[in-house]
Order: sequence, then C-alpha cells, then structure tokens
Amino acid sequence: MNTSKNLEKEVMHVLKLTSRTFYIPIKLLKPKLRETVASAYLCMRAVDEVEDHPNLSATAKQHILRETAELLKVDFSEDAYATLLRPYEKELPEVTKRLGDWIRFCPDGIVQNVKTSTSVMANGMADWVEKDWQVKTEADLDDYTYYVAGLVGVMLSDIWYWYDGTKTDKQLAIGYGRGLQAVNVLRNKDEDAERGVRFFPENWTRDDMFAYAQRNLQQADEYMKSIHTKNILLFCRIPLELAKKTLKALKSGKEKMSRDEVNETVDEILHQP
Repeated sequence: MNTSKNLEKEVMHVLKLTSRTFYIPIKLLKPKLRETVASAYLCMRAVDEVEDHPNLSATAKQHILRETAELLKVDFSEDAYATLLRPYEKELPEVTKRLGDWIRFCPDGIVQNVKTSTSVMANGMADWVEKDWQVKTEADLDDYTYYVAGLVGVMLSDIWYWYDGTKTDKQLAIGYGRGLQAVNVLRNKDEDAERGVRFFPENWTRDDMFAYAQRNLQQADEYMKSIHTKNILLFCRIPLELAKKTLKALKSGKEKMSRDEVNETVDEILHQP
C-alpha cells in the first residue's frame, strides 16, 4: 500500500470531484477506514465511468471493461492497463486512468476483495453495455442494479468485517446498494430516455419503480441493524437518509433535493446522539 501524503490528498481530491453522495461520509471515517473506502470507491468509479461514458462506442466500452476485469483477477499490471487505455486516453477521466493508484492505496489485507468485486462489476457492466441497457423484467432490473450498486454493498460488507469483525447480511447489503440505485433511476429517468437507455421494466409505471426503491430501502434499514460501530453506522446512514429524502422529494414533484436540504440532512445526522 502506498500511504504517501501526496497520494492521500489526490485520492480525496478525485473523490470529491467524482461523488457528491459519498465524499462527505467517507471524509468522516477514521483514517484507516477512510483510506480503504475511498480507494475502493474510486476503483469501482473507475470502471463505472467507462460504462457511462457518452462518447465511447459500445465495442470500446466492452473491450475496456472485460480486459480490466481480467487484469484485476491477477497481480494488477499498470503497464498493461496503460496499454489497454492508450487508444482512448483522451476521452477517459482521471479516475479511470489512475486505477493503479487506487489499488496501490488500498490496504494489503483487503485489496484483493476490492479487486474481486471491481472485476465482477466490470464484467457485469460489459454485459449490460452489450444488452444496450434495455431492462425488460424485474429480474433484469435486479441483475443490473446488482452489478452497478449491489456489489458496492458487498464490498463494503467485506471491508467492515476486515476492519473490526462487523458481520452483515450480504443480501441486505445488496438491497442497500439497489435502493440507492433505484432512487437514481427515478431521478434520472428523463435524462436516460434522451440517450435511449431504459431501466424501467416493460409495463412498469413510475409508482412501480417507487415501490421497488422502497422495498430495497427497507432492506437497507435491516442491514443497518447489524452494524454497531459508530463510525461505520454514520457512513451508511448519510447516503441512506439522502436517498429516502430524495425519494420523498421526487414523489412530491421535485426533480431532486436542494443543496441546502442535503446540507441540513447531513447536519441532522451528525448531531444525532
């Protein structure tokens, strides 16, 4: 693990640039957990940016994602990764190009779990690029949300256990991730439609997706009951409460929570006993 102060600053800087939802709770973690969760998040964000890229072709996305998945299964070669990205490097963001840095920053005892989850995510994302993100059934939606968000819950559960022996139900952890992603699907429905992407199963109404989000957020609530480490509990609570309040805002006709509402929610959580 490279624990240089410069790299730590760069990790937190890139994290702030790439995630409004997770930067605040990660920053609040104690140093060892902060380093671990930040690096793990950036590893997954590195492949997520490939899947979501507006300019890369589907063929290029699948190639990058599948080859990255293979590199993550072995001792990660930064040279091989740089060679893989070279034809696309002008298009790709910093968080993707620096995957090797995020892996090196991750503590030795947990880095293999992070690489494994990220590899599974990359292959799953490649599958959905191939399917052109056309969700037809609830099973499709479960599959998609597992790869893009449920795996984040699985990875976090691995981290909690490694950190202090906290045991959590991984199916509930998947529900935690799915709940957050379902809220994103509702929030971004019109934007997704404009680019020809469909995440609503056939014949599903907006109410059906609200119910799906609510069911998974209830699993997230159950997930939280097994966590007793205050630092971890605080981390998990912030994105969950933001998701719940975003869902409420969407139901009332708003497009999203305001910046002030986000800040007020975080302050409320921080000051809870």
